[in-house]
Amino acid sequence: MIYVTGDTHGRKNKWTEQIEPVLHDGDTVIVCGDFGVGFWAEDREGEEAFYDHLASQNYTVLFLDGNHENFDQLNDYPTQVRYDGNVHVLRDNVLHLMRGEMYEIEGVRIFVFGGGHSMDQAFRKEGVSWWPQEMPSLTEYEYARQNLKKAENCVDYILTHTAPSQSVYYLSTIRSLGIKSVNPNEMELTTFLDEIQRIVSYMHWYFGRLHVDFDLWREQTALFNTVREMKSGWIVRKWSAYEEQ
Repeated sequence: MIYVTGDTHGRKNKWTEQIEPVLHDGDTVIVCGDFGVGFWAEDREGEEAFYDHLASQNYTVLFLDGNHENFDQLNDYPTQVRYDGNVHVLRDNVLHLMRGEMYEIEGVRIFVFGGGHSMDQAFRKEGVSWWPQEMPSLTEYEYARQNLKKAENCVDYILTHTAPSQSVYYLSTIRSLGIKSVNPNEMELTTFLDEIQRIVSYMHWYFGRLHVDFDLWREQTALFNTVREMKSGWIVRKWSAYEEQ
């Protein structure tokens, strides 16, 4: 079974209390960005212990990068080919799905594109708590286009960290969600995702980033405090933020 969920930000309690209980032997769970690799530099030993815990489980953890990752550390992990695409290997069953790759997992084709812009960048320090690689490069955009072209712009699922700009704007009009409109510094990325939305045929698109759980137009779903079965979209676990404290 393949499950999807939203940002975890390196919070071990969120994982062990909310996500792990739904997983069984042989399952795969995909985190849509902000997994939190190396983001909490003061607890590197605890971080590695957490990865060791995941490595001892009989499920597989896949994740996209978001804007809360230490990209120097993330890119230092070895690269291998898994699921017909390149991954960074943190542990044998803990893998980073890289930008623009197309993966074949349990018989479905999944296009992945991570990245995002940190709105609190002014309060963070480059190379310590912020890394410029959080935003994709022109090479990564072109690599994604070429992979989609090879697939004739047809996939089963799209997984990203942030969302197309049209979707971000749509969600920002729902006042109860408290989402700000499109971040100008992220426009290059969200506009690229608009392009993908126009030209690519897909069954469903999941993304994180916005810290809400919401089904919206164009077969898209925002994830945060839920775990969903990817193919059906069924919510198999949902919790409130206070339950993570």
